[in-house]
Amino acid sequence: MTGEALASAFEEQRGRLVAVAQRMLGSRADAEDAVQEAWLRLARQDADTIDNLSGWLTTVVGRVCIDVLRSRKARPEDSYDEPPELLVLEDSPEEDALLAESVGVALVVVLDTLGPAERLAFVLHDLFAVPFAEVGEILGKSADAAKMLASRARRKVQGRRPADEPRQHAVVEAFLAAAREGDFESLVEMLDPDVTWRSQSRHGEVVRLGAAEVATRVQRGARAVVTTRPALVNGKPGMVSWSRTGKLLGVMSCTIVDGRIVEIDSVSDPRRLAAMGVTSRESSSSE
Repeated sequence: MTGEALASAFEEQRGRLVAVAQRMLGSRADAEDAVQEAWLRLARQDADTIDNLSGWLTTVVGRVCIDVLRSRKARPEDSYDEPPELLVLEDSPEEDALLAESVGVALVVVLDTLGPAERLAFVLHDLFAVPFAEVGEILGKSADAAKMLASRARRKVQGRRPADEPRQHAVVEAFLAAAREGDFESLVEMLDPDVTWRSQSRHGEVVRLGAAEVATRVQRGARAVVTTRPALVNGKPGMVSWSRTGKLLGVMSCTIVDGRIVEIDSVSDPRRLAAMGVTSRESSSSE
């Protein structure tokens, strides 16, 4: 394989590799560094000896992430302290709801509750459907051992689910219903008087304060959005919005205290939205 062909093959895998590494490390910058390290190792490797490039790269990225996580554990003062990127899990059909909720919560608590090997087994298998045999190869363990690690991680994650999670989702659903109906008074009632809305758009960050201003913005935006569905965003209740053509317009995460929304974080910057891996309405409806 020529150098140009190898580079092209690697670029085809880059998006998936960054997504894996980001969910392992919680940082887009660290994820890109891990993937770059995989490229450097690939460039030093005789590509003709690699039978499965996708599997080889997943193995390398997984092991680089393990090294990073172990290094963080050894030197906690070096831990990454920038707020994590928004990680989104859309609501699933009813038969997948329990698994969807556990994975959504995992995205926010995984760094604090799971050891490096547990984390890798959980992320690769539960989020990216990597077979346990391949996970075991990355960890230097058997498939059964990898399955046990993922199972143990899943139990830890489920044990950390907030007790009031159903009530928080109900608040978001009621908020969405009020926005669709143009019920300004109900929107204000569900917002804390000092609510903060931080919005990341292509023009930078915009901060809006106060229930009236936020409700006005939400009501105006609801008229321009065709489809909005509840979602788990960084383990919190949130929502995802699409246009008539199926284009992803925005993602919102809500912090709820005592039945009211006290903080909203939203992203509408196309570049950041693309990095989240949320499917369009067209692609999700065709599956």
